[in-house]
Amino acid sequence: MDTSLLKERLIEGNRAYQRTVDRALLTETAVNGQHPYAVVVCCADSRVIPEQIFHARLGELFAVRVAGNVLGDRELGSVEYAVEHLHCGQVIVLGHTFCGAVAAALSGGGEGFVKSITDEILAAISEETDPDAACRLNVLHAVSRLKTAFAACPAFADTAIDGAVYDIRTGEVRWL
Repeated sequence: MDTSLLKERLIEGNRAYQRTVDRALLTETAVNGQHPYAVVVCCADSRVIPEQIFHARLGELFAVRVAGNVLGDRELGSVEYAVEHLHCGQVIVLGHTFCGAVAAALSGGGEGFVKSITDEILAAISEETDPDAACRLNVLHAVSRLKTAFAACPAFADTAIDGAVYDIRTGEVRWL
């Protein structure tokens, strides 16, 4: 594969973005900062784009993306930052159907750095073998982890923490 063509595709994509982006909104968020109303912890899957799924504009969502929507220290720190410093009032863990990380966990885990992700998913799903049920359990595990991690944090007192699953076939979000 010619990687220079891939880079060129990114360059052209950015040029197209610059032609269509709301310049006033860019200036507004650059000058006055971001003011997202929600944190979305979601999978890094290229089909799961929270800003599109929730029809949000630039600066409205603070997205934390990681394969399998698992939570390690860096992801927890990102959520903490968004709630404490940006005053987000909603945190959602958004899993999705046909998740490759969940499928990898169900098929025995992974190797290398991927193993840290599949191990976390396996801890969440226990003996579950159905991919959709495993996805839901993985989301609920992350929600529980967030609630436990921030139970004593005053900034989280009025922050809702919920879970949901995005169906990549229909575009629907099912709240858990």
